[in-house]
Amino acid sequence: MTRTKCLPLVLALALFAGRTAELVAGDHATAVDARIMLQKAVAYYKLVGRKRALADFTAQRPPFRDRDLYVVCFDSEGIIVANGGFSQNVDTKVDTLLDTNGKGVGTAAREALDASGEATIHYRWLNPTTHRLESKSTLFARAGSDVCGVGTYDPR
Repeated sequence: MTRTKCLPLVLALALFAGRTAELVAGDHATAVDARIMLQKAVAYYKLVGRKRALADFTAQRPPFRDRDLYVVCFDSEGIIVANGGFSQNVDTKVDTLLDTNGKGVGTAAREALDASGEATIHYRWLNPTTHRLESKSTLFARAGSDVCGVGTYDPR
């Protein structure tokens, strides 16, 4: 192949390589996406009731599962009652699930909840999409007698 015939191929490969990071980053939701999903989850909980909402959050289907976003909820006893990322954790004490620093995520969320009923916590967690430990920020809010959260992963 001559240089002039190779040039379009080289340029196309260079453009694709430059977009790879963007494509990978596009698989990760933003903090705004998480806040919107949490607001929808709390509104849905109020609209359809606790039982149906928790079942739908755990079902791992849109609109409560999108890319690496999912809804997790725990009750006043600290029992996970919905988890759209790790359904096997439903009926588990939230504080048996420890972040990489050994702190219970439920304890961190309860300690951070303010008078408005919202909190954001930061920790390292397994991303169910990439299957890697990543930094995560989760926004929590009260939904009825439960606390629900939606978090974003940062692959850096």
